[in-house]
Amino acid sequence: MNPTAAAAAHATSNLRIRSLEPLIPPARLMALLPLDDEATRTIVEGRRAVERVLAGEDARVLAVVGPCSIHDPDAARDYAGRLREIAARVADRLLVVMRVYFEKPRTTVGWKGLINDPHLDDSFDVGTGLRIARGLLIEIARMGLSTATEFLEPITPQYIADTIVLGAIGARTTESPTHRQMASGLSMPVGFKNSTDGSLQAAVDAMQAARTPHSFLGIDNEGGTCVVSTAGNPWGVLMLRGGRSGSNYSREVMEEARTKLEKAGLPVRIIVDCSHANSGKDHRRQSVVWRDVIEQRVAGDRSIVGLMLESNIHEGSDRAALQYGVSITDGCIGWDETERLLLEAHGRL
Repeated sequence: MNPTAAAAAHATSNLRIRSLEPLIPPARLMALLPLDDEATRTIVEGRRAVERVLAGEDARVLAVVGPCSIHDPDAARDYAGRLREIAARVADRLLVVMRVYFEKPRTTVGWKGLINDPHLDDSFDVGTGLRIARGLLIEIARMGLSTATEFLEPITPQYIADTIVLGAIGARTTESPTHRQMASGLSMPVGFKNSTDGSLQAAVDAMQAARTPHSFLGIDNEGGTCVVSTAGNPWGVLMLRGGRSGSNYSREVMEEARTKLEKAGLPVRIIVDCSHANSGKDHRRQSVVWRDVIEQRVAGDRSIVGLMLESNIHEGSDRAALQYGVSITDGCIGWDETERLLLEAHGRL
C-alpha cells in the first residue's frame, strides 16, 4: 500500500465533512458595516427602554411585532417603515420592537433562515447572509426602530448582537447549556421560551443559568478561538409560546409561571407569544390570544410585560409562490390586522 492510500485508510478526522469555508471575521464585517451615531442612539435607548419595562419602572407594555422570518430585505424595509409610524402613535402605552428573525430552528429539516441560506436555493452563502442581516439591522436602527431576534448559532452574535435590543432563546434551545452560556454574555435583555413540550421549568432554569457568570469556548472579534468569560445577564424574561399539550396563556398558567419564578428567586416578568402553540399554529387565532392577554394586563396582572405577534405585510404563508410581503415560514397576520390590534391595545391600556 502506498503512503497516500495508507493515510486515507487510517484517517479519523472530518470523515463526513464535505467542505470547510472560512468566514469574514466579525471585526471586519463590523468595519465594513459600522454603526453610526443615529443607529447607536436607537439601540442604546431601546435597550434601556426595554430594561425599564422589565423592571416595572415603565408602565408601558412591550409589543414585539414582525415577520416569522426575514427572507426579503426590501419587504422588511417596507414593513419597518409602516411599523415605525404606528409605533410612534402608540408610544405612550406600548413600546414597539420589530421582530427581525434571521435564524430558524427546525424540528427536523427545512430552510434555516436568511443568514444560513440567503438565496433560498441551498447554496448556503452564509457570508452574504451575514452581510445582508447586519446591513438591514443597521438600516432599521437608523429609522429609529428597535429590533429583536432569536440567536440560534452561538457564533452569530459576534456579527450582529451590537444592533439588537431584545434577544431570544427559542423553545428548541432553551435547555441547551451552550445557549444559556451565550445568553449570559449578551449585551441586551434576553427572553427564554418554554420548551416545545410546554415545560415552563426549562425556561426558568435557563433564566437562572444565564444570570450566572460562565466561561466557555467561543470566538473573538477577529474570528479566533478563545475562552469567553461572562458577567451574567440580569435581564432575562420568560416567554410563553404554548407546547404540545396546548396553549399556556391562561390565567391559571400565568399563576403557575409567577410561582415558579418566585420560587427560583427570579424577577416575575412574562412575555406571551401569541403565535406557535398558543394560537394552535393558526395565525388567524393570534388576535384571540392578543386580546385575552391584553385584558389580563388591564385587569391588573403586572407580571405580563409584553406580547409577541407574527405579522407581515400580507397574511398567510407561501414558500412556493414567493409573494411580496408574505411569510415563507409560519403564517402571519397581515398589516391591516396588525395595525388594528396595536391601536386596539393602545385604547384598552
